[in-house]
Amino acid sequence: MKNSSEQLIALSMNEMQTAFGQNDAFLKKIERQFRVSVVDRDGVLHVTGREENVRHASAVILELVGLQRNGQGVEEQSVDYAIALRKEEVVQEEGDGVLVELSGDLICHTVAGKPVSPKTIGQKKYVDSIRNNMITFGIGPAGTGKTYLAMAMAITAFLHEEVSRIILTRPAIEAGEKLGFLPGDLQSKVDPYLRPLYDALYQIMGAEKFAANMEKGLIEVAPLAYMRGRTLDQAYIILDEAQNTTPAQMKMFLTRIGFGSKVIVTGDETQKDLAPGTLSGLDVAQRVLHKIDGISFCTLSSRDVV
Repeated sequence: MKNSSEQLIALSMNEMQTAFGQNDAFLKKIERQFRVSVVDRDGVLHVTGREENVRHASAVILELVGLQRNGQGVEEQSVDYAIALRKEEVVQEEGDGVLVELSGDLICHTVAGKPVSPKTIGQKKYVDSIRNNMITFGIGPAGTGKTYLAMAMAITAFLHEEVSRIILTRPAIEAGEKLGFLPGDLQSKVDPYLRPLYDALYQIMGAEKFAANMEKGLIEVAPLAYMRGRTLDQAYIILDEAQNTTPAQMKMFLTRIGFGSKVIVTGDETQKDLAPGTLSGLDVAQRVLHKIDGISFCTLSSRDVV
């Protein structure tokens, strides 16, 4: 084969059995994507094909092995992302071992013991932005982890006693935030609108601890309308679905921030449910606040969908 090349990768039996999926499905995907041949000969992978393809395929294989050595589960989404980075040559700028580096940025563990960490370069920048700024706007399509990672950061800060409470809110746009006509207490009224925020709480904190902290008022889940007239000190505050706020609502929310608080605002500009002709508070915030120190705007893309 013209410009043919071969690279040898020595692996342990455990690495061979655990790093490449069931029936070596991940190796087969790497073969297809880079048009190389990967053959196991006595614990040594022989990667053959065009030189550039062999280099990229071998780098992806080493990424997966690195994840396994770090105690991280190797999932198909990690394989797809590693392949995409190599094909788009993003790693030429970011350096090798991107997935291993990302997996080392551990935020916390779920109650089931699963590590929570950024899975993409965009998610890593988002998490770092949250760490380094008082207010972070996470903007991007569904599935990019913007809300889940925000929740993980909030729960971790709460459990480490960096803040005294967590406040989760989103505009209950479906009811125009006029929830008084519904039967039941506040919680039963807003549950249908805020239920998506509970997922990370249950997974990371556990249902029992979550319920206990809710009862003590240390975790509060409420529609945006209930933030009026309050000053929120020593709190981790997350506003979800911010694309459905009006400019007045966004201003009201941001002026609630008190001493020692950290704020994350998440939204998807393509999923507005506002009445036609109504400006989005998220759009206005980006235009007005983008040069303010301590306020960061982090945009996630389809590449960050995991």
